[in-house]
Amino acid sequence: MFNIFKSAPKNYEDLDGTTFRTKYQNSPKAELLDVRTAGEFASGSIKGAKNLDVTSAQFQQALKTMDKDKEYFVFCRSGNRSGSACDMMSKEGFKAHNLAGGVGAWPR
Repeated sequence: MFNIFKSAPKNYEDLDGTTFRTKYQNSPKAELLDVRTAGEFASGSIKGAKNLDVTSAQFQQALKTMDKDKEYFVFCRSGNRSGSACDMMSKEGFKAHNLAGGVGAWPR
């Protein structure tokens, strides 16, 4: 039976913490992106991450100036906002990976 409610295929990867970190560390063009709010970012993030709040108006603007040759490793608190960010980014032609489970899934 055909399911008309089936969601469109994702153009990004959901990765567990270990796989996410390994791919990030082994990608020569990797960019680590924390899409939480500035306040959340200020309370602690993954070393080397850039902050770009996916819920802000600046997010869509920033996509216009970001390098599509880079590989983006995106995370938030739980993995929901970063999943949305990866979805938007992949539709714009970016290669994006989502940290499933959020920043807490990053191996210490």
